[in-house]
This record gives sequence, C-alpha cells and structure tokens, in this order.
Amino acid sequence: MHDLLLIGKFPQLAQDMIDTEFRCHSLEDVNGNEALRTSVRGIITRSNCVVPPEVVASLPSLGIIATCGVGYDLIPLELAARRGVTVTNTPEVLNDAVAELCVGLLFALLRRIPQGDRFVRSGAWRQGAFPLAVSLAGKRVGIVGLGRIGKEVARRLEPFGVTLAYFGRADQHLAWRFEPDLRRLARDSDVLILCAPGGRATEHLVDAAVLDALGPNGYLVNIARGSVVHEDELIGALARGAIAGAALDVFDGEPDIDPRFFDLDNVVLAPHVGSATVETRQAMTRLALDNLHRFFDEGHALTPVKAAVAA
Repeated sequence: MHDLLLIGKFPQLAQDMIDTEFRCHSLEDVNGNEALRTSVRGIITRSNCVVPPEVVASLPSLGIIATCGVGYDLIPLELAARRGVTVTNTPEVLNDAVAELCVGLLFALLRRIPQGDRFVRSGAWRQGAFPLAVSLAGKRVGIVGLGRIGKEVARRLEPFGVTLAYFGRADQHLAWRFEPDLRRLARDSDVLILCAPGGRATEHLVDAAVLDALGPNGYLVNIARGSVVHEDELIGALARGAIAGAALDVFDGEPDIDPRFFDLDNVVLAPHVGSATVETRQAMTRLALDNLHRFFDEGHALTPVKAAVAA
C-alpha cells in the first residue's frame, strides 16, 4: 500500500474510499518524519485546496498529484512539470452535477426562490402577495467558457426557449453563436454564466466594464472560480444596481467570503457545492484513485493535466 500526502478535508464517504486503498498522512506528519517524507509518492487533494510549491519541492519521491475536481489552478503545474510529476484531475464525471446546480441557481435568482421561502416563513404572505419575479423563457444567455461543463449548461437551458451565445478561446463552430468580445457578449445578454477555468489567464476576466455592459437588467451566475470575477467590483455593481443580481457558488478566499455579500438582497449564495452530490463525489474519488493506481502500476495516469514547462 502506497503512502500519500492528504491535502484538504474530504467527505467521510470519500475518505473511507481513499483509506481503503492507500495510507494517507497529514502534512504535519510528513514534515516531522524524514523517512515518511521520503516514502510519499503521491498527493491526493481537492480542487479548492492550495498545493504549496514548497511542499511539492520537499518530497523527493513524489510522482503524482491527484486532485478530486476539474480545476487545477491551485496546483503549481510548472514546478510539477519541471520535476516530472504527473498532475491529474477528474473531468467528465462532475459535469451533470455542476450543470444541474447552475440551472438551479439561475432559477433561484430569476424567480427569487430564497426570498419567497423567507417571505412565507416570516408570515409576510398574510399582509400581501409576493413581488413578481422574472422568467427565463425568451432570455438571451451568454456562456463564458464553453468547455465540458459549459456545453452541459447550454444543453440544459435550450428547452427553456433561450437564445444562446458563448465567449471562449476559439470559435467551436457549434449551433450557438460565438462572440469573441466579452463585453459585447455581456451587452447582448440578459444572463451571463461563467464556466471558465481559474488561473492567471482568467483572473478578473469579468470586471466593472463587463458588468456595466451586462447592465441593470442583467444577471450573473458564477460556477467557475471566484478569481474569474473582480469581486470588489461585483459587490459595487450589485449594491448600486448596475446589474440586477447574481448567483454565486464560488468566491475569493472561500469559505471566508466578503461579508458585504450578506447585506445584498439581489444575490444568491451557495457554498461551492457544484459537484456536491453523493453520486458525483463517489465518481470523482473513484477516478482520482484510479489515476493513482494506474500511475503506480503502469507509470501513466488516466486523466493527466497537460502543462508546459516555463522557459
């Protein structure tokens, strides 16, 4: 049984799966035991956890970093590549769950479902009807980042009678319109959905200019990474009515999110639960473990992340 460094806290169901097949050790245990530090051949982590470069550099036998999740922006890819360390993620198996949550957040935002729940619980219904909300049917929806998850979101939204367009690195020549200018896409959209990966290339991609283009009747949904949005400018836009509202599953510095969000009634907040279903987390953990087994047994992984070594 191989020794792994465990970074991050896993649901008990997932941790039980991991512990059945590998010996897991904390960073504190590894740092305090030279023999253990040398024996660790892999890291298993979650995509919302930072894998510090100094930790990667300190493990002489490290061969693989396996993350449970699609995102890998918190892993030092260039350092791993220079050291010959394989990095893997778990694509495909969480597409459905994240797309489902996106649609749920969108309806919660447009139809004001959380506010309606509070309205009923508070007894306010006795004093009058709940205010009218907004329909999804007929809306123009722009998707930022049309990868696997973005496509699943688009397919789920089509039956609701929306008009779809997308922004990304290239025109994929699909049935939906490609828009190479993000501000123009925002200007032409009633709803802007963020599905882009995190990292330096997309940091603060959505800023005040994009939000202003989306406009006072526009809505933002972020299931990507908190870093994709300039959070301070988003809070300002929500507070002054520059956009109509936002639904967010991801934040900068989560779970310690900016408390100014709590005072806004035009935002729906979720605790980064895009893939948080029993079925999906089982599948993600299984794929991460299969990546580890394949690497240790055959020297290559099932779903490696490709990263260029910096010059």
